[in-house]
Amino acid sequence: MQIIDIVSDGYKKYFGVKDIQVVALPQSGSDRKYFRIYDGKKSVIGAYNANPEENAAFTGFTSHFLSKGLPVPEIYGIMSDQYVYFLRDLGDNNLYSWLQLNGFKSEAEELYRKVLDVLILFQMEGIKGLDLELCYPHKSFDRQSMMWDMNYFKYMLLKLLAAPFNERRLENDFDKMADFLLETGQDYFLYRDFQSANVMVVDGEPWFIDYQGGRKGAPQYDVASLLYDAKAHVPAESRKRLLDYYPENFCTISGGNKDEFRGYYAGFSMIRLMQALGAFGFRGLYEKKPTFTGSIVPAIELLTDIIDSGSLPIELPELFFAVRN
Repeated sequence: MQIIDIVSDGYKKYFGVKDIQVVALPQSGSDRKYFRIYDGKKSVIGAYNANPEENAAFTGFTSHFLSKGLPVPEIYGIMSDQYVYFLRDLGDNNLYSWLQLNGFKSEAEELYRKVLDVLILFQMEGIKGLDLELCYPHKSFDRQSMMWDMNYFKYMLLKLLAAPFNERRLENDFDKMADFLLETGQDYFLYRDFQSANVMVVDGEPWFIDYQGGRKGAPQYDVASLLYDAKAHVPAESRKRLLDYYPENFCTISGGNKDEFRGYYAGFSMIRLMQALGAFGFRGLYEKKPTFTGSIVPAIELLTDIIDSGSLPIELPELFFAVRN
């Protein structure tokens, strides 16, 4: 049986309807498949994902976030045995498509500020009472998670591009980077894949999706994910203003130190870009998907800009060499 039939039959059985229309939505970077279902009264999104742990994380997190009043899509039904769940249809307009239509003007910065304001609520309120047993594959962005990301970058980008580097020295730099980033602690909800395609825009307001990879972590990572999203092409001037805006609000609420926050920001920006480049390499260079290949050069340019800025307070000579060459 095809997946579209599993979702269609599941919807009919779960909701007791007979006549529906099901349309497959374009697939993105994950293996999850989404369908828009019309039953004559409403439009619902049907999701199919053969990874039950990811499904449990998404549906469990959603229930928790809804209890906190956070803007996430309501879950209408779960069919665990079929790897299917049904959720509110938030439309087709995400932050990425909004930028494609409107460009990065003053309205875009205002929308980004709204997104960052909601992100703070997720980071601070979303972690309170969250069942960390739902987190998949790790409960926090720990050393192993960091090493996975950096090795993803090494194997799926550097090696596929035949970039020159000394593997032993590069691994030493990876260890040094992990030591540095772990100094910040793991006290907040880390969304993990906080980029423009995962923020829906509904009546001018941001709604969040695809947080099934969430876990405990440091707040800088998600800000870096958003502002250094290679596909969104955030102008450097806007990125600077937004980076000034976020820690001011975050530290006012959390009581944290703005200078300390910013001291770790470059490192988290780098590791996020390395993870993204690993994904672009895997999907683009290995799986030959051109939409991902096109993001490699902009992401490398962003990574090089961070290195050249001198804002990272540690030296990682072999990593810097590999990126620049």
